[in-house]
Amino acid sequence: MRIAVLSETDGAETRVSATPETVKKYKGLGADVVVQAGAGAKAGIPDADFEAAGASIAGTAGEALKDADIVLKVRRPAEGELKGAKPGALVIAIMDPYGQDAALKALADAQVSAFSMELMPRITRAQVMDVLSSQANLAGYRAVIDASAEYGKAFPMMMTAAGTVPAARIFVMGAGVAGLQAIATARRLGAVVTATDVRPAAKEQVESLGAKFVAVEDEEFKQAETAGGYAKEMSAEYRAKQAELVASHIAKQDIVITTALIPGRPAPKLVSRAMVESMKPGSVIVDLAVERGGNCELAQPGQVVEHNGVKIVGHLNVPGRLAATASSLYAKNLYAFVETLVDKETKALAVKWDDELVKATCLTRDGAIVHTAFQPTA
Repeated sequence: MRIAVLSETDGAETRVSATPETVKKYKGLGADVVVQAGAGAKAGIPDADFEAAGASIAGTAGEALKDADIVLKVRRPAEGELKGAKPGALVIAIMDPYGQDAALKALADAQVSAFSMELMPRITRAQVMDVLSSQANLAGYRAVIDASAEYGKAFPMMMTAAGTVPAARIFVMGAGVAGLQAIATARRLGAVVTATDVRPAAKEQVESLGAKFVAVEDEEFKQAETAGGYAKEMSAEYRAKQAELVASHIAKQDIVITTALIPGRPAPKLVSRAMVESMKPGSVIVDLAVERGGNCELAQPGQVVEHNGVKIVGHLNVPGRLAATASSLYAKNLYAFVETLVDKETKALAVKWDDELVKATCLTRDGAIVHTAFQPTA
């Protein structure tokens, strides 16, 4: 069994899909691991560290791919990147499959079995494979660090001989994994934190971290969660009431961090131009949903823009801003999944195609798109 670890072709991608720690574990499963030269450079992992862990280094993607049974990546392979891949090879990555019909067809045409890690079901045995949570957790932390870098004042209240410095007021919109980590980090830095979410269960989680919950708590709010634990789309009437409450609250905040995303849909617009203009000069907004269109109307992907003295931070690939830590967690997520695809006795690939983890994540197989959610319409 041969496992290939490829470099990322996207210039903004700093993460890598394996670490020396997981290479050793793959070796323990009986695999030969081939790492493309320089794959871990941006995450601070030199080729020598992979070699010391038992991997061999391939000069090109083509060399790494040759005869590989499993191909590991962070992002979906670019066009032509799988040229030379063995038919039936498993390609495992964050595939971002929504609205990517041509890319999925290309994966099918490449005759590989493509697996999308972000479609992993949210069940107990798959928690260790949950890439959305591992990466969102880091994004939430980094959002607060980025906010502190842009904000011209201290976060905690300080009593000094020269006078008292008031605590920064931070409002976190969306209390999923990223939002909860943002709340915890902002609290650790001494800020006064408030948060909102449309899921009733979030209230208790927010308050358990020492933040105050802000929401219109009517009957619709009490029913607002899907079976999968995601936020439901709310009615126009509820959104109007919530927007009014949020608008008055945002005007008093120093920092707003937005984290609201529903898989496969554009990010909901939560912060309007008028709300930005109601904030004091020197305030900061960090938009973690900017890659899906942004929660803030004025956010620009990959840029920090200023409007009326308010900075709007729209960094792309926020987990990748902590490349070493993000790679370590992502590599462990991947290993936990790959381990379920290997027979421990024979040390060979033995994919159980009817396993719920495989069915939930497998996009393509035998030259066809097999995932029911992504069937071609034409």
